Amino acid sequence: MIEITLPDGKTVEHPKGSTPLDVARGISEGLARNVISARFNNRKVEAATPLEEDGKLILYTWRDEEGKKAFWHSSSHVLAQALEELYPGIKLTIGPAIDNGFYYDVDLGEHTISEKDFPAIEKKALEIARGKHDFRMREVSKKDALAYYKDERNPYKLELIENLEDGDITFCDHDTFTDLCRGGHIPNTGLIKAFKVLNVAGAYWRGDENRPQLTRVYGISFPKQKELTEYLHMLEEAKKRDHRKLGKELELFTFSHKVGQGLPLWLPKGAALRERLEQFLKKAQKKAGYEMVVTPHIGQKELYVTSGHYAKYGEDSFQPIHTPREDEEFLLKPMNCPHHCEIFNATPVSYRDLPKRFAEFGTVYRYEQSGELHGLTRVRGFTQDDAHIFCTHDQLDEEFKNVIDLSLYVLGSLGFENFTAQVSIRDPEKPEKYIGEVENWEKAEAAIIHAATEKGLDFVIEPGEAAFYGPKLDFMVKDALGRQWQLGTIQVDYTLPERFDLTYKGSDNELHRPVMIHRAPFGSMERFVALLLEHTGGNFPLWLTPQQAIVLPVSEKHENYAQKVLNSLENHEIRALLDARSETVGKKIREAEMGKYPFMIIVGDQEMTDGTISVRRHGGEDLGSITVEALSGLVKEEINSTLKSF
Repeated sequence: MIEITLPDGKTVEHPKGSTPLDVARGISEGLARNVISARFNNRKVEAATPLEEDGKLILYTWRDEEGKKAFWHSSSHVLAQALEELYPGIKLTIGPAIDNGFYYDVDLGEHTISEKDFPAIEKKALEIARGKHDFRMREVSKKDALAYYKDERNPYKLELIENLEDGDITFCDHDTFTDLCRGGHIPNTGLIKAFKVLNVAGAYWRGDENRPQLTRVYGISFPKQKELTEYLHMLEEAKKRDHRKLGKELELFTFSHKVGQGLPLWLPKGAALRERLEQFLKKAQKKAGYEMVVTPHIGQKELYVTSGHYAKYGEDSFQPIHTPREDEEFLLKPMNCPHHCEIFNATPVSYRDLPKRFAEFGTVYRYEQSGELHGLTRVRGFTQDDAHIFCTHDQLDEEFKNVIDLSLYVLGSLGFENFTAQVSIRDPEKPEKYIGEVENWEKAEAAIIHAATEKGLDFVIEPGEAAFYGPKLDFMVKDALGRQWQLGTIQVDYTLPERFDLTYKGSDNELHRPVMIHRAPFGSMERFVALLLEHTGGNFPLWLTPQQAIVLPVSEKHENYAQKVLNSLENHEIRALLDARSETVGKKIREAEMGKYPFMIIVGDQEMTDGTISVRRHGGEDLGSITVEALSGLVKEEINSTLKSF
């Protein structure tokens, strides 16, 4: 018998060789029907994997993220088999699960795939799925694995195998199909009831533009047809809310090939919106004791070598800038934190001066591959709402909790109410990914978990998701379409204070090392605006929207009164503009609707006579004839209900 420990701490005994499915069946038949994958002793296993020793077992269903990953990874195998059967002679490479679905990268040779081929691929995939073929893992020697793919004439799989250790190579079989695979599958193909090919794109082998270009086939699958239908509806809604489309329609930002890929240009309306966001956070930061600083856009290469950013981000950074002076090199800054460390170092610091809270809207630069650029969400130049807190060890807990409060205030004021917190810690099995002492990592991780618990946050712990210099608390927000995004992060760092030799004089007159907190509630201004656009569909909170009202005179004879109304609105601190074009009022209203102005103010003969305004809300609600003062009261009430004081 072996002893199995479940997530709730309960232990059960089963005969050696029992599977996770057997354990599930011992709990309930209903659970057994829904289990699709598992993790045993922190290792991914199949639902049918024999368990040979005591250990901790987690069972996953479709409702779990790990369950979805197994489902979609298994579906990528089905996609690969369908492609091989439809396009003989193709060469398969890799096919992972992604956040929403999966893809498979394929060398199609002489074949091509376009949208008109999708129905045939889907039909073949569902035909395979209906066969209810079991997924079976088996270990293969390196010699046999190489021999198999030499026969297949597949240089991509051979390259992958060459980089694997003998004894660490597994194949997965189902039906007549075999693939090199590390595991993580559903019990059989029959669980896949709905299958959709979403699109195809180009992709370089191993992400290297100097390697062969492949065809990436994206797909998604579900255990029920209804879920696929709902997902496709969500995709249609997402297209309408695409921030690139809305940004153009609302005249917020643009890009120029002459300026360069991934370098956004903010138009006047977008710049006003961005400025309002900055002022909103600056006001809250001032109350919380932050001091604003400004640092340059470049720094000597040695600065980022010291911080560790050059070693970790060097390949993703712009190449060094060489000056006329020999051996002098500068980098466009990839991070603000090294600069802030040097600000802390500029003057002697006593324990009485701590905590020091330096904040900056600092622009940073990273050379993202052109194929990965995407509107404002993936750019090469972006502005972080960055701040770094330098404090004593005793102050860490309170400071961290204060930053949690600030982050929750930001999210709440902008309508992001549906979120979970993620404590991102290091992967103890991959120490090469991180810098700093293990002891300091353990202290930092414990501090974050304690603060999150004290604040009553609903959080999960994710190993392997930490920054290279420290663990962090990330806010994972669901938008109006149910999509999850990472917005805002707080990090505890013992490492950079060591690397920059940061010290303060303690009450004992000795020098001590401060702790450093990195935080950015928005993350980056560019990405935050993009997600806010898609979350709101361009209908920003009233306090934030660039123009809160537009005045629409019915005809030319009403323009003077319309101008007086505009002046009165501005005196009441309502942001408004006047549309005095010689167009019909109906056309002006339609265009104002498309422009997403919260209030349309129509003025004609009756309004001139009564000294009132006729107000229509975006979306069609008619507020009737009211005074400017009444509208001002309505606007203030709505803003106050959304924008609480910090």
